[in-house]
Amino acid sequence: MSALEWNRLRAPQLRSLAKEDTIVILPVGSTEQHGPHLPVQVDALLATEVSLGAASRFKPEGKALVAPTLWCGLAEHHMDLGGTFTLDHSTYHSLIHCLCKSIRRHGFQRICVVNGHGGNIHALHVIAAELKHELDLRILVCTYWTLPEVAKSFDEILEKQSNVRHAGEAETSMLLYLKPELVDQEALQKADGPLDLKMMGPGSYRWQSFKSMSPNGVIGCPSAASAEKGAALLDAASKGVCRLMKDQETWSD
Repeated sequence: MSALEWNRLRAPQLRSLAKEDTIVILPVGSTEQHGPHLPVQVDALLATEVSLGAASRFKPEGKALVAPTLWCGLAEHHMDLGGTFTLDHSTYHSLIHCLCKSIRRHGFQRICVVNGHGGNIHALHVIAAELKHELDLRILVCTYWTLPEVAKSFDEILEKQSNVRHAGEAETSMLLYLKPELVDQEALQKADGPLDLKMMGPGSYRWQSFKSMSPNGVIGCPSAASAEKGAALLDAASKGVCRLMKDQETWSD
């Protein structure tokens, strides 16, 4: 089944969907460097594909509608490596607020924000709490690879690294499946980076440029990627998000 997409519908159709308690999925990502081998659109593209996959699987239980993707996020930590757009927190806060307020004004009562960029996570949690109270809105923020069942599936599929990391085995595999023409096959063979981020210990935090942690902008092993793994990863992610949306406890007050 194909997913319902906001941009492909007409205003009367959208008004009808709002009356049917349709869930609006809002994909959010980033446009940022992804090493020497992947395009900068990775996070936005993957958030979109996971959202479309989840929406297409949701239909027997109801309707889910995929809104246009927010392609820019909080990515200051990637700026030193080039190719990156970033927003300041106040602008990002205003953008998410305005988008969700627009959706709510059209009569939709449930929004699932599907996030594809780690730098957005903390801000989205704060914004969701505000919107819940300001708009009497049932809103869910879902960073797909952090869902326990998705993380478990990812670790079973991946061979060289744990979960997504950055421009590594996972994201490269998904791009090889979705858009192989955008992957520099020669560069990816030499693009392996450290397996983990070198961060501060528990209980402390300081901002660090991604370049200081990985000179080539990669965390993980893109050389181990394959299109077959990519298909399996996207399937697991879409199923995990769909199950979360189908769970009635997700939407209970």
